[in-house]
Amino acid sequence: MERKRNVAATAPAIDALLEGLNPAQRCAATYGIVAAGGPAGPLLIAAGAGTGKTKTLAHRVARLILGGADPRRLLLLTFTRRAALEMTRRAQQILVSSRPDRPVRGAETVLLPWSGTFHSIGSRLLRRHAPALSLDPSFTVLDRADSADLMDLVRSDLGLARTRSRFPKKGTCLSIYSYTVNAGRPIEDTLTDSYPWCDEWEVELKRLFAAYVAAKQRSNVLDYDDLLLYWREATQVSGVAAQMRADFDHILVDEYQDTNRLQAAILLALAPEGAGLTVVGDDAQSIYAFRAATVRNILDFPDQFSPRAEVISLEHNYRSTQPILDAANAIIAQASEGFPKTLTSSKPSAELPHLVTVEDEMAQAVYVADQVLEQREAGINLRHQAVLFRTSHHSAQLEIELASRNIPFVKYGGLKFIEAAHIKDLLAVLRWVENPRDALAGFRVLQLLPGIGPATAKKAMAHLGEHGFDFADLAGFAPPDAAVLPWPSLCRMLRRLRDTKTAWAGQVGLVRTWYQPHLERLYDYVPSRAGDLDQLEQIAMGQPSRERFLSEVTLDPPDATGAESGRPELDEDYLILSTIHSAKGQEWEAVYVLNLVDGCIPSDMATGKPAQIDEERRLLYVAMTRAKQHLHLVQPLRFFRTHQHRSGGGHTIAPRSRFLPDDILPLFTRRAAATPEAATDMPPPQPVVSVDIGARLRGMWV
Repeated sequence: MERKRNVAATAPAIDALLEGLNPAQRCAATYGIVAAGGPAGPLLIAAGAGTGKTKTLAHRVARLILGGADPRRLLLLTFTRRAALEMTRRAQQILVSSRPDRPVRGAETVLLPWSGTFHSIGSRLLRRHAPALSLDPSFTVLDRADSADLMDLVRSDLGLARTRSRFPKKGTCLSIYSYTVNAGRPIEDTLTDSYPWCDEWEVELKRLFAAYVAAKQRSNVLDYDDLLLYWREATQVSGVAAQMRADFDHILVDEYQDTNRLQAAILLALAPEGAGLTVVGDDAQSIYAFRAATVRNILDFPDQFSPRAEVISLEHNYRSTQPILDAANAIIAQASEGFPKTLTSSKPSAELPHLVTVEDEMAQAVYVADQVLEQREAGINLRHQAVLFRTSHHSAQLEIELASRNIPFVKYGGLKFIEAAHIKDLLAVLRWVENPRDALAGFRVLQLLPGIGPATAKKAMAHLGEHGFDFADLAGFAPPDAAVLPWPSLCRMLRRLRDTKTAWAGQVGLVRTWYQPHLERLYDYVPSRAGDLDQLEQIAMGQPSRERFLSEVTLDPPDATGAESGRPELDEDYLILSTIHSAKGQEWEAVYVLNLVDGCIPSDMATGKPAQIDEERRLLYVAMTRAKQHLHLVQPLRFFRTHQHRSGGGHTIAPRSRFLPDDILPLFTRRAAATPEAATDMPPPQPVVSVDIGARLRGMWV
């Protein structure tokens, strides 16, 4: 009788708690929850884009607690600390609002003590069980920069920094190590699939990684990857595993499509039968394979249990108009596998998403800038609009166009274009040639050569100054032994660039030819950096002279092309530029997606394997479903290619993305944007009497 009275008393609170949920959300929030009953079986909430997954998961947490679950025995795993705090806050608000007459057990300030990221929870559990793992609980955790420095120290101690051919730098070594650990695969596979230029160093890398692990253990430190690796290993120790399983009655995981094999193994060890296990995610938004995340975790989840896990799909989208969703549904339906979901919306609209063809990347930049301003005049603030792209350097031309129109923006994902090290290197050469007295540019260029540091660079600049800043006399400077061989080529390049007979049209290409071996020696991820240099060379082609080019990229882009550009506190409004990866989880009223061509979306880095092509398709799906009202997909008809490409210089025709086949084109409004007219040449200035402006300025201080 007492139990019946408790259940009856709880019923009004449950009804209040579930208000505002649609039928699918309500089903997911309440699945398997019986008052005073045991944990439910495994559940997968397949939540489509914009379907309220956070709201649903928070309601499930609140419903569990209202049904008698102890919040101290509830484990909530997320991918960011912010997500964990938001989930806790929402669950607390739901509980309080459902029982305004009296407090609910667990609705205290600290609602979920075991709510956090995989890494933070792993750290706490490892310290808790450290004695049983022969681990000193006072261990410290290295961040990525510290880990890279330790890797570099071990690399140097093993003599790998002095190999006869190029050994991977510390950042690449750490990336290879991290990917191998998190993907749970042999290093041979990692090198073959993701780092083929390093496969000759397989034996040395294994030796390096073994020494790196030993160095961490000697210092009683763990890196980020160790927090998962040690946790997974701890679940293989019977006594420790039993204690961890006994600590939690319910485990809930957010963004399950972004988990790697290590994380999936941990979850299956904590809940081998699936009792009390709920995972939420969207296979159609699994886009982080480069971080070792695998879509297989969510696709295979239901069949890892017997009986099979329940799958509840959330398909009502609260973000986008129906025409946008129709197009997104059609694109993701082409995927080779996945949980069937057809997103629907209660937002009718007569406006179809736009598929726009433009002449080239410059015309693309003009079109997007025009549309951004047009939407602003129509009442959509800049910050409610976003331009998305597959790779950071794809926005280079647009950044220049926005800066020229005084349109402030913030860029997310990747380095700032103009401030990336390799871009700054190339610009430094051109600046030094334009002004041989530019000591900063000279110092940077000189130190690109092996064996030349600040002291030698200073001596070389002094030598140049003693000879009237004539690059012809730089050959008379005696460089260190390490720089003897590359020194003549530097001097020849500088003299040729300074020669007035050398046309501006080929100067960036000339610098790139000289710079290529230094790029390969100094940096990792050379193909990606070369793509940035391609963009810079194209931008240079649009300027009539070296001086004009340097002026344009100096006056506006450095402060208006990166993540700190046009800082929000200084601008009344600002446009969002973002890689698609960085845009996941965000939404805007108007979205513009650049470069809807094969080679960009999908990326030419995708080898053609079905799994890679499917992930590229999911990237486009993620980009499209960020839009609330207006969506523009832009397809340049041709791209500039430099002599570095096999196809040679000039322009190449760009085929429309394979993800936009003919049969789905009726779902778009198709249009061709007008090609921007070339600027009219100004007449040459008339001769005037020469005036020494410098003397006037110096006289101001006399």
